[in-house]
Amino acid sequence: MKNKIFLFIISCLPLFACTKTFQQENRIMVTIEPQRYFASQLADTLFTVETMVPPGTSPETYDPSPNQMAGLARAKAYFCIGYIGFEQAWMDKLKANQPNVKFFDNSKDISLIKTNAHAHEGHHHGDVDPHIWSSPREALTIVKNMYEALVEIDPAHEAVYTENRQKLTEKMTETDKKMTDILKSSSQKAFVIYHPALAYFARDYGLTQYCIENDGKEPSPEQLKKLVETVKSLQVKTIFVQQEFDRKNAETIAQETGCKLVIINPLSYDWNEEMIRIAQALADE
Repeated sequence: MKNKIFLFIISCLPLFACTKTFQQENRIMVTIEPQRYFASQLADTLFTVETMVPPGTSPETYDPSPNQMAGLARAKAYFCIGYIGFEQAWMDKLKANQPNVKFFDNSKDISLIKTNAHAHEGHHHGDVDPHIWSSPREALTIVKNMYEALVEIDPAHEAVYTENRQKLTEKMTETDKKMTDILKSSSQKAFVIYHPALAYFARDYGLTQYCIENDGKEPSPEQLKKLVETVKSLQVKTIFVQQEFDRKNAETIAQETGCKLVIINPLSYDWNEEMIRIAQALADE
């Protein structure tokens, strides 16, 4: 069934590209909700910002709907997060079929994590970890890239974007400071997570991320056993689970190790609050 839907969407792409019905609007498309938060803060009321991957779905495997393709045809720009599964599968097709839409890569100038250098994280996106928004320090670069894109497509309102960027930068810098202070008081220097969405968070705050997934797949009994042994030896106390993934293996590890299970949403629109909440979960003994 999924293949039929995929083929239907592909067959519609030329229609979206060639139709005269769709007129460009002050609309920006982004891949995930944290991007929508950043872009909305920068653009204020000057642009409508819409997300391609809906809340509660995985940006690794999501396929866009025909309605979303029509929305993209009306947009002036698309802000890519860079390297994530949805974009790896779809971006070349979207660019080829939407010649009037400008595409901007929000991962430009980010200090990227190579997944082959972090084999324990166990997931590959073209050998680059795509979860760049999980660190406030890298997220500031995302905002810089968005700001430059907005000025390029709408130079008449540069002063507005500059002011909004300053306000957002101050708020994000404060978030970074709060997280740093919270984590200083924590004895936990490692955590377990189902899907490796916090690699940049871990790197920038001196933590180690251990992933339940193995190469994007459920772990084998032997791999699960080794992870349980690691958790016990390092006295890891926290296991993070995301709403779009199965919790069974995380619950098993928690039962065998006494770790607390914490549900998080790194894809939340409420980016500042979620980042602080994740840090706080590691500080709560």
